[in-house]
Amino acid sequence: MTEVDLVIAGAGGGLAGATHAAQLGLDVLVVEADPHFLRGNNTSMSTAMVPGPGSRFQAAAGIEDSPARFLADVEAKTHGTADPVVARALAEVGAELVEWLADHVGMPIELPTDFDYPGHSVPRVHTVPGRHGSALLRYLSDAVAASRRVDVLAPCRLVDAPPGPDGTRVAVVEHPDGTREEIAARAVLLATNGFGADPELVRTHLPEIADAHYHGSEHSRGDALRIGTAHGAATGCLDAYQGHAALSAKARTLLTWTAVMHGGAVVDGSGRRFGDETTGYSEYAATLAAQPGGRGWMVYDGRIDALCRTFTDYLDVRSAGAVRTGATVAELAAATGLPAGPLAEEIDALAAVARGAAADRFGRTVEAPLTSPFHAVEIVPALFHTQGGLRVDAHARVVDAGGAPLPGLYASGGAAVGISGHGAAGYLAGNGLLPALGLAYLAAGHVARAAVPSVEEGAAR
Repeated sequence: MTEVDLVIAGAGGGLAGATHAAQLGLDVLVVEADPHFLRGNNTSMSTAMVPGPGSRFQAAAGIEDSPARFLADVEAKTHGTADPVVARALAEVGAELVEWLADHVGMPIELPTDFDYPGHSVPRVHTVPGRHGSALLRYLSDAVAASRRVDVLAPCRLVDAPPGPDGTRVAVVEHPDGTREEIAARAVLLATNGFGADPELVRTHLPEIADAHYHGSEHSRGDALRIGTAHGAATGCLDAYQGHAALSAKARTLLTWTAVMHGGAVVDGSGRRFGDETTGYSEYAATLAAQPGGRGWMVYDGRIDALCRTFTDYLDVRSAGAVRTGATVAELAAATGLPAGPLAEEIDALAAVARGAAADRFGRTVEAPLTSPFHAVEIVPALFHTQGGLRVDAHARVVDAGGAPLPGLYASGGAAVGISGHGAAGYLAGNGLLPALGLAYLAAGHVARAAVPSVEEGAAR
């Protein structure tokens, strides 16, 4: 006899699975290691971006999109190295997911159309006001709290999930005092993120970013990786990660890459640019890390400053006093300590690109010239979260080396293989949250159908 239908390890994106499972009639136990998870896990630290190709929000904005178009973008960005099964499953559930977040969870979903994210051919990343994961997670947490079918056990850690009888699982939970208890469950969902907080694993699998600042949950220690592989799970793309090249050195929070996409530039300590910033903020983290001193400056203007203020993170950067300002390039150089001559040359060169008078030596395009007042923020590269993990199928079931599902074991988010292929360059905005929420949502639906074969998800929604 099982004690609970579904045990979910991790109260980030896993809460989407808990909410959906409860909606479908399952009893759920969420096990979370962080007592302050509403502000300390990777979901809460995100920019709340969830791709939903083909959603009604896109249709209302006159944007034509589809799962096939999203898959083509993933294929192009990852050079064909993304897990095709997971990519297709998430592409097909994305629109359903964001509409469910609006209709069932009650999130005020927005579709930003004011700029383009690198690699997305159309606006498709949905978010919430403030564009911050803490707000998104609060809505999920409130939905869980309102359900009589979901209990949250925190702070506790899932340390193992061995097979039980008849395809079930045994969740081994460790309490803060070191005592352990075993909980019989129909299934266990590993939603504990990746291994960004384990320096040894990072150095083994992600050596190019191992010395960068880690900007993620201290509890992302590779628990799912250890538990899954101990029971025969296959792994994939362990070298994949999301980096970010614009963490404020002073505020230690995110300076949105929106600044770049609207025409901002990244320079090193000599005042010179060193690449095409628009390729993507994830891969540019390693590029920045390779520069002398491993840091640089984001340079932008008053127009871009105004556009960035829709992001809570950027407002935090401003509040921390991290923004340097000058009415002229010379004044900005004095405020930052950058050499005025090279900095002025770079700004003038980008202005020529914006006017169509010259081609950029790195191949980028520019929306508009930078004009007074000028702003700059010192930035450092960061590792946000890992993108590889346990291999899963289209239902988020963990599989072995032969592709056979391990009974009763599921994975989502950074615990699973993801859709970013290898390295950092395959990362698209939303490639963290879509697997975190989407795979958890799919896992809940599959567990519910197995428990009650007559469950009709469409009717339940």
